[in-house]
Amino acid sequence: MASTERTRQEVSPAATAAEADAAPARQEYRKNSPLSRPNPFWGIVAWVVGLLFAVPALWMVLTSFHSEVDAATNPPSLFAPLTLDGYRSFFSNANAWPSLINSATASVVSTVVVLVLAIPAAYALSIRPIKKWSDVLFFLLSTRFLPIVAAVLPLYLFAIWSGAIDQIGLLIILYTAMNLPIAVWMMRSFLAEVPVEMLEAAQLDGAGLIRTLRSVVAPVAMPGIAATALICFIFSWQELLLARSLTAVVAGTAPVFLTSFVTSQGLFLAQVSAAATIVSLPVLIAGFAAQDKLVQGLSLGAVK
Repeated sequence: MASTERTRQEVSPAATAAEADAAPARQEYRKNSPLSRPNPFWGIVAWVVGLLFAVPALWMVLTSFHSEVDAATNPPSLFAPLTLDGYRSFFSNANAWPSLINSATASVVSTVVVLVLAIPAAYALSIRPIKKWSDVLFFLLSTRFLPIVAAVLPLYLFAIWSGAIDQIGLLIILYTAMNLPIAVWMMRSFLAEVPVEMLEAAQLDGAGLIRTLRSVVAPVAMPGIAATALICFIFSWQELLLARSLTAVVAGTAPVFLTSFVTSQGLFLAQVSAAATIVSLPVLIAGFAAQDKLVQGLSLGAVK
């Protein structure tokens, strides 16, 4: 053991010097490597793909400022006069604000509950792994195998039996169950990147589980928590099938409200475009507000 330690002490300075000499060569190679040179072609491709995804949303916003006559023309009129009639119709609708409040309540509360449940579960599956943790992860993932449409009828019968039909609390429970497996899988990959030394230091200082999660794990994994929260919020905000099947007047959400513009008289295209633009704003605002943490969280652990 002593000879091994002496060998390490003798070899280490030489290895350090060799590595220091090789560092400039590696940097020069990376600088002159073809992979590091900018390629205008791929930049143009990236912009084209980005514009293809943005054009439908931009067209929806433009249509929301047209009148119903101009919005219904075929081919669409790009330079038609602009008007705010679609937005006036939205804000004058008595069901607009209740549906937005219901969506915000169900999305925010279910996201908070998901994080409260997912972070300790991910901690037990990554930092302090339990027995057969891989089976637990597979079980969580298997709950997403069943198409949601196959569960609508049993959920509807249960809601009728329990008296929870058209109640916002039922949507909160269902959205929590829907997003929890995804959140646990995401948070596990994020928490796996937390340095073990920090956890050991907290344990030596006498910190319990709650304090460790709050003071050590949460600050390090905050980008991952933000990314998980945003994805769960988006999934809950845009969910339509469960809300359409299990709500009516009291607990109707914003996506359900959008379907009310499809009537027997036809589709009010300008009005539905204005309503869809307003309904999309909370998700866009949340995405831009958490943009930095979202990118950090989604890229966390991608490169070791």
